[in-house]
Amino acid sequence: MPFPIHRPRRLRTSAAIRSLVRETRLDPAQFVLPLFVCPGEGVKREIGSMPGNYQMSVDQVVEECAEVQSLGIGGVILFGLPEEKDEIASGAYADDGIVQRALRAIRRETPNLLLMTDVCNCEYTSHGHCGFVQGEDVDNDTTLEWLAKTATSHARAGADIVAPSDMMDGRVSAIRRCLDANGFEKTAVLAYAAKFASVFYGPFREAADSTPQFGDRRSYQMDPANGREALKEIELDLEEGADMIMVKPALPYLDLIRQARDRYNVPIAAYQVSGEYSMIMAAVRNGWLDCERAMMETLTSIARAGAGIILTYFSKPAARLLG
Repeated sequence: MPFPIHRPRRLRTSAAIRSLVRETRLDPAQFVLPLFVCPGEGVKREIGSMPGNYQMSVDQVVEECAEVQSLGIGGVILFGLPEEKDEIASGAYADDGIVQRALRAIRRETPNLLLMTDVCNCEYTSHGHCGFVQGEDVDNDTTLEWLAKTATSHARAGADIVAPSDMMDGRVSAIRRCLDANGFEKTAVLAYAAKFASVFYGPFREAADSTPQFGDRRSYQMDPANGREALKEIELDLEEGADMIMVKPALPYLDLIRQARDRYNVPIAAYQVSGEYSMIMAAVRNGWLDCERAMMETLTSIARAGAGIILTYFSKPAARLLG
C-alpha cells in the first residue's frame, strides 16, 4: 500500500492544535438572550417546558440584565406579558406597557446594554393572533398601524433595535416610516424576514401566553417547504429598509441561513427557538445527551451556516463556558 500523502488527522491530534485551526468561533457578544417580562414585583416563575428560563417582573429582569452584561452577552430581546389583553392589542403600544416599563428600568441600571424588542401582537390580543382579526383572518394593513405604533413606543422607551416578528406584508416599511417621522431614525430594524409556521414554537407559547384561540398562523407565517419564497421575503424586507434580517427557527433552516449569508451583505441573525432548546434539555434530563456538548455543537452549526447573531436561550451557560 502506498504511504498516505495527505494526513488531515495531524491537525486533530491535540486540543491545542484543534483550537488553532478551528474555522468557526463563538463569542458571547454574538448572543442575544430572550426575556419574558410579566406584571408584579419579585416574580420569577420558571417556564415548565423551558427549564432555566423564567417569566420575570420588571425588577427581576433588571437584575437579569446586569448579569447578562457582566457575562459579555451581546444583548437581550424583550417579550411582554400584559396585565390585560384585548382585541386591539392596546398593551403592545401603550406608553406604560410592560415592555416599555422594562426598557426604561433596564436603561437606568445598565445604560450600555443593547436592548432589542419583539414587535408583535400575539401576546397582547385576546384571541392570540398577531393582528386585527376580521372574521377569522388577520387584516394585514390595519395590523401595520399597530406594529408601527408599537415599534415607535419601544424606541421612545429606550430600545436600540426593534424586531417585527408578525410576517405581515409591508411591516418593515410602515415601521421605518413611523420611526423616522418621530425622530428615531437611529433605531435599527431587525426583521424576522423568514419566519416559518413551525412546530418548534410550542414551548414559547407557554412562556409568552400567546397560543391562538382559534385556527393557526399558517396564513401569515411561512410554509416550511418554501426556500425560494424565504429569500424573496428577505429581499423585500431589505428593500423596505431592514438593517438586519433573521431566519427563524435556526436548526431546521440552516440551508437558508447559508443562502442568505451568501446572497445578502447585511448582518444575519438566527433564532434558536424554544422547541430547539426544550428538545435538547429534555434529552439532557433523560441522560441521552451531554448538555454542554449539545449546546455548543448546535450553536456552532448556526454560526457556521452564516449567522453572526444568535438569539438563544443558551446565552448565559454558553457565555460562561466560553469565558
